[in-house]
Amino acid sequence: MKKNMLLITLLFLTIGIFAYDSEVNKTIVKNGIGLGSVIAVVISWDRNKSILLAIIHGMLSWLYVIYYFFTREDS
Repeated sequence: MKKNMLLITLLFLTIGIFAYDSEVNKTIVKNGIGLGSVIAVVISWDRNKSILLAIIHGMLSWLYVIYYFFTREDS
């Protein structure tokens, strides 16, 4: 399971590196919040029900998403 998580994380990082100079990436960054911020805020709100933590986790963006991915409890 952890091996799959590592591969998915490396895949996201690789895609991010190759998409760094693309026109789509520039447009998304200029026009508002990113996908990572939205995912982080939703995860944080679902887990903590705190607006302050959701804002902080939204600023941390993908770092919090990856942290959550490795520390979540399997149900």
